[in-house]
Amino acid sequence: MRLRAYPTPGQTGWPCLARRGDPLDYLEAMDLDSTELLKKAHSLVPLLKEHAPSAEQKRKPSDEVIEALRESGIFEMMVPRAYGGLELDLDCFLEVGLTLAEGDASMSWVATFYIEHNWMLCQFPEAFQRELFADRTHVLAPASLAPGGRVQPAENGYRLSGQWSWNTGIVHADWVMLGVMMKTPDAKSPDVRLFAVPKSQVEVLDTWRTDGMAATGSHDIRVNDVFVPAERTVNVTAMATGKADGARLHSGPLYRTPMIPILALAASMPAVGQARAAVRQQQEQMTNRRLYGAPGFSQSDKPASQIRLARADLQVRQSELLMRDVVREVMAVRQGATLAQRARWTGSLALAVDQSKRALQSLSEAAGASAHFLDHPLQRALRDVNMMATHVIFDLDQRLEIHGRALLGLEPSGLL
Repeated sequence: MRLRAYPTPGQTGWPCLARRGDPLDYLEAMDLDSTELLKKAHSLVPLLKEHAPSAEQKRKPSDEVIEALRESGIFEMMVPRAYGGLELDLDCFLEVGLTLAEGDASMSWVATFYIEHNWMLCQFPEAFQRELFADRTHVLAPASLAPGGRVQPAENGYRLSGQWSWNTGIVHADWVMLGVMMKTPDAKSPDVRLFAVPKSQVEVLDTWRTDGMAATGSHDIRVNDVFVPAERTVNVTAMATGKADGARLHSGPLYRTPMIPILALAASMPAVGQARAAVRQQQEQMTNRRLYGAPGFSQSDKPASQIRLARADLQVRQSELLMRDVVREVMAVRQGATLAQRARWTGSLALAVDQSKRALQSLSEAAGASAHFLDHPLQRALRDVNMMATHVIFDLDQRLEIHGRALLGLEPSGLL
């Protein structure tokens, strides 16, 4: 079934804006593929919760969880139907990502980036897309966008060498995408390109030892003089503006969407979804937790705890509404977005992550000493989300400055 037509801003009918709570509450408003995929995501939450502690200890995603996600079809969400994918849009991406995050922030981070990276691979030249999807309906690939390494022109392509960090998904990857700053005649407009390389041609370095997001296994990789055909490269600016090859090759509006809002959504959903799960968990535990020195009273009878829970709940609700507002606008304007709109989108998503982080911090302070045991999910959630919030796209001061400049009629700059 093809996606239904979505209303423009100001019209009614946006299912995402009407719901809060159980992800299944509003499924009847989504198309059939979206409905089924969201049900599958919901069914996977217990599995993610179960494997979260061991995945953190092993510093890599669970093999069982990755296989379950593969079988669910979730990784095919943004792959064109022409390649056997589902070609679902950002509203479904948002709801599936938030739902998976209720199980585990780190694993949902891997999942949402795998989904987004399939979209990125569908922005490469047509010859490479056909090669990739000739015998598969999705690819598992990290993308290290920060320019690193070096290239030398070669016949029909390039020779690539260097070392790249932040390779989320490298443990189970098939391919990798690596950013390089290319020399151009005009030094004011450097050409940043992504190079796609089979995982078999890279060396994975065991560097991922962190206090948060340990289960993502986002190790460094090293490449030594690997030949990359020209059709396995794409201009990052073209992707960022919705004007890469995918916009021409695929008829769906998803492939004319600017990259940065999709990236920011992929990175923000794990934080907001995990905070949502923490509010629910704290709500349940407050009723059962008895107060020392106050016989017959539970934590739910304590006004200060009620206030903290209420504030956290509203912070998460605010975060979700911000995200849905961004999704609605992005889907309405796509590559026609102004810089001011893109500045507002990234500012909104940075604020959503900040509010989710603050909600988790407040819940942790109210949860008592038991929440600091390593087998308690709240302490892991707080560490994971604290680290997620340090992603360059969520530098709140910078994001608000950029949005403020746009509000004042000054030209915004940065990742937009």
